[in-house]
Amino acid sequence: MLDGLTDWWDRVELWLAQLWFPVQFVLVVAVLAPLCLGVAWLIDRVVDRLSGWFRSARDEDPPSRS
Repeated sequence: MLDGLTDWWDRVELWLAQLWFPVQFVLVVAVLAPLCLGVAWLIDRVVDRLSGWFRSARDEDPPSRS
């Protein structure tokens, strides 16, 4: 099974390498743009959650000194 997958990938890679450069560029952008947008959205969500968690911990009232 792994041989079949590597053979398929080799054929796809060869096909892509033989394409005209502008077509290669469009294909790469069509794949990478949504991928990068998704990763950026995920990083934004994680940073928002972490900053909210740290902010709420910092905003708590310190214990009063009696």
